[in-house]
Amino acid sequence: MAPRESTLSHLQVAASAAIEKLGKDLLAIDLSEQMVLSEVFLLVSGQNERQIDAIADEIERQLALVGEKAARRERSESWILLDFEDLLVHVQTEEVRRYYMLDRLWNDCPTIPLDAVAQMEREMNRKL
Repeated sequence: MAPRESTLSHLQVAASAAIEKLGKDLLAIDLSEQMVLSEVFLLVSGQNERQIDAIADEIERQLALVGEKAARRERSESWILLDFEDLLVHVQTEEVRRYYMLDRLWNDCPTIPLDAVAQMEREMNRKL
């Protein structure tokens, strides 16, 4: 069973918001076949604590504009988890992301293309 359209739509909004605040290395993982509580993980890296705060705040703000509110927000110095139930967003510093390697933990799951990432790559190619 694939993720619901509403979850995919919220994922695209969250990815755009993360990129707006200079989030890097975005990766969306489809967990819908894994029998876990969430359908999709979005992983985002930031350079430092202030930046991951800004990224997480912008994601929450943009999703609130489309009527989606986080069920919870958990935070450490270098990792913020935003739980939108079917969408879990992990905003981590680059160092913490390398250490915990959620990318590898779920590497047998399919990834979901992100429109905002594709757009950013097209813009970068145009500048070259």
